[in-house]
Formats: sequence, C-alpha cells, structure tokens
Amino acid sequence: MNAGLQPFLSDAVVALRAPTQVWSGHAGDLGAQAIDGVYHGDTRFVREAELTYTVGDEASVPEPISVGEISASAVSFTALLRRIDDDWPDPKVRLERVRTVEAGMVRERLRVLSHLAGPVSTTLRLRLVPDFAPLQEVKAGASASRAWESDADGRTVRLSSDGRTLVLAAPDAHVRTEDQSVVVEWSVDCPAHGEWTAEWTLELDDPGLVVARAAAEPRRNAVDLPAAHDSRLGRWVDRALSDLDALRLVLPGAPDDEFLAAGAPWFFTLFGRDSLWAARLLLPVDPGIAASTLRVLARLQGTKTDPATAEEPGKILHELRAGELAMPGEGILLPPVYYGTVDATPLWVCLLAEAAAAGMPESEVRALVPALRSALGWIVTSAGDDGFLDYVDETGRGLSNQGWKDSGDSIQWRDGTLAHGPIALCEVQGYAYEAAIRGAALLESLGEEGAAPLREWAAGLRRRFADSFWVTTPEGRYPAIALDRDGRPVDTLTSNIGHLLGTGILEPDQAREIARLLTGRSMTSGFGLRTMSTDAAGYWPLSYHGGSVWPHDTAIAARGMAQEGLLHEALVVVDGLLAAAETFAFRMPELYSGDDRTTTPAPAPYPAACRPQAWSAAAAIACREIVGI
Repeated sequence: MNAGLQPFLSDAVVALRAPTQVWSGHAGDLGAQAIDGVYHGDTRFVREAELTYTVGDEASVPEPISVGEISASAVSFTALLRRIDDDWPDPKVRLERVRTVEAGMVRERLRVLSHLAGPVSTTLRLRLVPDFAPLQEVKAGASASRAWESDADGRTVRLSSDGRTLVLAAPDAHVRTEDQSVVVEWSVDCPAHGEWTAEWTLELDDPGLVVARAAAEPRRNAVDLPAAHDSRLGRWVDRALSDLDALRLVLPGAPDDEFLAAGAPWFFTLFGRDSLWAARLLLPVDPGIAASTLRVLARLQGTKTDPATAEEPGKILHELRAGELAMPGEGILLPPVYYGTVDATPLWVCLLAEAAAAGMPESEVRALVPALRSALGWIVTSAGDDGFLDYVDETGRGLSNQGWKDSGDSIQWRDGTLAHGPIALCEVQGYAYEAAIRGAALLESLGEEGAAPLREWAAGLRRRFADSFWVTTPEGRYPAIALDRDGRPVDTLTSNIGHLLGTGILEPDQAREIARLLTGRSMTSGFGLRTMSTDAAGYWPLSYHGGSVWPHDTAIAARGMAQEGLLHEALVVVDGLLAAAETFAFRMPELYSGDDRTTTPAPAPYPAACRPQAWSAAAAIACREIVGI
C-alpha cells in the first residue's frame, strides 16, 4: 500500500447500510487493499480481518472461488478448504461466508459444508486488527491507527477509543486480544455429508455522529417498465433501488425525514446538491424522499452572513460533517457545516416545485413557503453586478470551484489554462431561471404574493444569458462553461450545457444545437457524455471533470433532451448509459473513463470513484422515465 495516495475502489467488494460499510477483497478478508476495513460514520473501526483454518499445527488460507452480491447490504463469499479434502479432483469441502451490514452492525455467518464420507475437524481462526482511524486520513492514504482499550470475557470483547466503541461477539468461539489484534477461534467438527455453522458480529457506536440510520422502509411507487423495455434497464433499476435503499439517512433530531447520503465510502452524510439531485431523479418512484430532503435542508438553511462557512441568509448548505474536514495536500479545510455551493439553493426551489406538482401534500408545501421565499431572495440578491450567480472562495481554505464540477482544475479555457474567479457557471444560470419561473408559479398557485417580480427578474436573466454566454469555436456555437472574473466566456465545450436543457432558458433552436453537439463525436463516448470535449487541450479520459463520464451528468442531459421534445437524442444518450451499466454489473460508479465505445469494449474504471453513488444510482430512474415516454 502506497502512503499518500488515495485508495483505489474499483476492484473492492462493499456491503453497506449507511452509516456503516465494509470494504474487502474478493475472498472476504480485509487488509490487502488500502480501502479495506469496517467503517462506521467517519471512522474506520477495523482495518484487517483474516480467516484461516488449521491443518495439523499449520494455518492455511481458504482458496476463494466466488463472490456474490446478494444486495447492497449483503455479500456471499465461497472458498475451498482443499488441504483437508480428499485426493479426488472434485472439491468436497467448502466454506461459505455471508456478510450482512446493518446500521451500526456487521454480521457474518460461517458455514462449512462437506461431501466427504467421514467427519472433518479443523480450527477456524479469525484475526481482526482494530484501527479507529479517521476516514479523511484513509482517503488521503496517510492513516495511522489510534490507541484502544479492551475488555474481554472469552465470548465477547469490547474495544474503545476516544469515545467510540466496538463490541465483537462470537457465542460459539473463544475470543481474546493478542498482539494489538483480536483473535476468534472456532473448533469445527463437521459430520460426514453434513455442515457446521457459526456466527460472529460487530456492534459499532460513535456518539459524535451527526447523521443516523433511517428506520422506516422506503415508500416507493411501483416501478413498472414498458413490456418491450431493454432487459438491461430493468437490471440497472433493480440494482439502483437496492443501493439507494442502503444510502438512506436521517438527522438525529428528525428521524422521520430521510435523505440520501451522497455515496460510499467517503460521503455518508448530507450534501445539498447531491441529495437534491438524487431526490429529483428519484421523484417518479419515491416522492416522499423529495419532500423529506427539502425539509431537512430547510432546517439548515442559512440565516446570517459568515464568510468562514460561506453561509448567507436563504442559502442551502453544501455539506454537513461531525468536525472539520481536512483534505491533505489540497490546502482545503472545511468547517463542519459548510455552505460553499452556488447551485444547491436554486436546485432546492426546483425540487420543491416538482415535488408539489407530483402530489406533495399542500400542507407540507405551505409549511416550506418561508424557506422558499428565503431561497428565492438569495438567488435574486446574490446575482452580482453583471446579474449572474457566481462564486469565489473568500477564505482561501474552501472549495475553489463550487458547482457540481468542484475540482480545482474543472473550469478551463479551450487551451487548457484555468479560469480565474469569481466564476459564473452556465448551468447555474439555467437553474436560477427555472427556480424563479417555477417558484413564481408555485407562489401564485398558493395564493401568495411576489410572482411578478420573480418573472421579471427571470426574463432579464434569460436576455443577459443569451447576450453573454454564447461562443463560436471550430466545434460550433454553444454556451461557454462559465464567465470568468472579467466577464469573459470561458470557451471550452463541456457537458455543463446539457444541464441547461429543460430549464426554459434556451430557445428551441438553441436546445437542438446543444443536443446535436452533445451527441456528436467529441462529446459522446458511446458510454455516456464526456465532461469535456476531446477537442479541448485539457481533455483526458481519466480526468475527474475533464473528459470522464459521470452517469448522473449524462442522465440530467438526457432528461433535459426529453423535456425539450428531443426524444431521439435522449434515447441515444440512454443507450450509452445502458452499455456502460452492463460493464459495471449494473452498479454504476460515480464516474468512469471517457474512452470511446468504438475502440474499447468497456470504459476503464476511474479507480478512486465512489460506488454506490446516490445520483449515479438515481440516474437509472431518469433513464427509465425516458424509455417509458
């Protein structure tokens, strides 16, 4: 394992139930990969776990033959115990491990099955290495285990470190601590043509968590696909719904209001933009989580101006953590409650309007009118002297880019040089226009005042956008990704323009031209839409935001195409996502390479991409809706 490098995730096996997750290798053991471990909240409680069996006095490692992901929360591992088998070529002694993750609990059932004519005896030995390292250190590839104390009684052991506790229980085994590890041993006596079973559990607790498990089952509408649908779509939807179920969380003070954690392993918490987009894409099958997400974010809506946290009155937050979030090597130190996002506020308004139209009870909508007015007020008053919503980090320690492409190099000119802020992103102006128009209509429908000024402001924004954002390059005419600090249009062709579709800020001919460019050679990989054109100097297929494909980004563009009446183009884009989903066993990662489908049978994984990711999973529902049109 290389210190100082972010762990790769693409080849690891995960079982999760937020806020708990277990990452392992394909054999089921933990420790060979940097990401391996048992996590709860923002802490890795266990970093190694190895299961061996004895042959005489010698320890042997089971030989893995299969891994099966039963659901997002349960995984089955199968291995052979060949050193206690007979001499025939057919394997007759096998070990099955079924790992199930619940919120705050990991359960593993062990099963030895034998087809031998006589009994089999061995000792199974499980060795665990406690860790208690902060998640952000694991992500940075620079984690160090914390000291811990233990109390064992032969069947259980309780470990504690800085208020966090881990209790391992194995009723049929002998449990002890040994050399900074925990050892569990079972005496296995498996009868002829029979089986032996046992179970062990880990109970995890961190009293400092700012999120909690969702107790209720998800309330979803039936997911009915057209009779002639592509079978890949059905498999993707099924997998996505399982992952989304496992990503549900609540805040401790509001146990009935669920939201979706952004993704595993790094983002088991509330993110304004991510939770809003995931709920929006999921709206056709789960309108309840849209309403509860809106309420959760409204409770945390900004009330004052605080440059240290980027809070402003009416602003929707970006991220919630238990403590400061440091990103070693990047110079970023985010406060526990951070508002550094320019798009979450208009997206909150858009989701409220869509949820109301989808049947959110009027009483619930009315209860959010004060938050709606505050959000709309922030949108209108935050537009700068040029009349556009922009951002700049005022602290020097926050996010330098505060749209969905929030990496430091995501806003580039065609020649590859970085744009300087304040930055006004194109898609944010589309979100703001849609929020003002839909917010005005919602207020009007409720008999509330204030619709006319909002419509007037939106009309002005639409005119300003048409005058300021459009550029002409050898690739065609399209909106720039952003305006820089001098008001100049940053001329790179990117997927950001796909988010403008369906917002109402475009003329029909402009929407058609954007759809044409997005489905053209430089922007579509055949597995989805690239984040940046191949003709841009900064393009690289494995760049985080400069050439990779993000499923949610592609699905948002396809959704907008369908809303603009461009169904053929939308279906072309959906077909690319389905081709990619198949290569990832229908669990779509956060992102993957922008390699071309004509030259490769599958996109290369972005090895550090989160999976499952809420908005990548919810993209399946958006595609399902497009196919059903």
